[in-house]
Amino acid sequence: MDQVAIESNDRIWHQGIVRTAFAAAADAAPLARLHAALGGDARGFELIILFVTPEAEAAPLIAEAKRVFAPARVIGCTTAGELTDTGYREGGIVAIALPRSHFRAETLLVPDLSHLDAQALIDRMIQNRSAMAQDAPGWEHEFTFLMIDGLSTREDALTAELAVGLGPVPLFGGSAGDGTRFARTRILHDGRAHDHAAILTQVRSRCPVRVFKSDHLVPTEKRMVVTGADPARRIVHEINAEPAAREYARILGKDPEQLTPFTFAAHPLVVQIGGQHHVRAIRQVAGNGDLVFFSAIDEGLVLTLAEPRPMVAHLREEMATLAAPGPPDIILGCDCILRRLEAQEKQVTGALSRLLSANRVIGFSTYGEQLNSMHVNHTLTGVAIYPPDPEAPQEAAP
Repeated sequence: MDQVAIESNDRIWHQGIVRTAFAAAADAAPLARLHAALGGDARGFELIILFVTPEAEAAPLIAEAKRVFAPARVIGCTTAGELTDTGYREGGIVAIALPRSHFRAETLLVPDLSHLDAQALIDRMIQNRSAMAQDAPGWEHEFTFLMIDGLSTREDALTAELAVGLGPVPLFGGSAGDGTRFARTRILHDGRAHDHAAILTQVRSRCPVRVFKSDHLVPTEKRMVVTGADPARRIVHEINAEPAAREYARILGKDPEQLTPFTFAAHPLVVQIGGQHHVRAIRQVAGNGDLVFFSAIDEGLVLTLAEPRPMVAHLREEMATLAAPGPPDIILGCDCILRRLEAQEKQVTGALSRLLSANRVIGFSTYGEQLNSMHVNHTLTGVAIYPPDPEAPQEAAP
């Protein structure tokens, strides 16, 4: 695979097919730095994706990005931390640029998740797939990438609706973040920052791709039943007919007054669906002792306490599996904030960062992750993009 070394923010980035760059939001001109790091000319890019620290002002930044990177389209979202060439970082802006020589992309903005016209969205998805197939008929590889407001509580509903229009194309995604503040997340599209919105990006490529989901959790025998809940707000009032936070703490053998985000990261809950476990992570304890969750919850749901495997060993295994057919050019990753918090608590952030960097995982820390029709937590989802077969068709319509 041909690679080009480009200096960015006093570092050397080894660029492959997909171009990437990072700039600190505190830089005097972060977008100019990103533009230079990506080669100084955006005309060859099909799409540029920005993952933006909440420390930056999202609205003026995306407005400037539309101008700086023209004529390439620019989309993005705010983060709970960034995944860069050095692994976990905060306070910056990550840029991922898909070249037109290898990718075609169509973006669909869902401007208001409370008023979703599912059928119109599905129709557009089908039309986009058809148009890209005609534009690049020899390119057979596809994936769909979702970015959605991480405070909307609408991820489950949207992914369920989108499943109808996906056909055989795998979907992955992440919920936009706001650090650990949980106050406001933004979706970035066409020069504007949106609230309570989502962006669906459909991609066709001459590069082989593999969409994946990974978590390091093993269900235990400890189960509990949700006996009182407000599903619309993802709030659990009671577990096993007892106040939710107090009962969760009792099962853990902990003081309910000492529950923290690190506790939730170290002791997640899962549900069994179709023979697989999916995480239903706790976000925080409300003032009245209720538990607020990151994803869908309902009365009668059986939750199982999970215990984590060693994070570093597990990630090493997962990366080896993705590299088995050959090293990916890049892995675009959506990594739950709870994984980052768990890594901090266990003091393995450095080791995980080195693994992520070695395998060129670039992306952001999220408030939730999506895979096909599922919204999950405490998970790494993403797409591994591989160099194309030299004999694969190279031409697409200009």
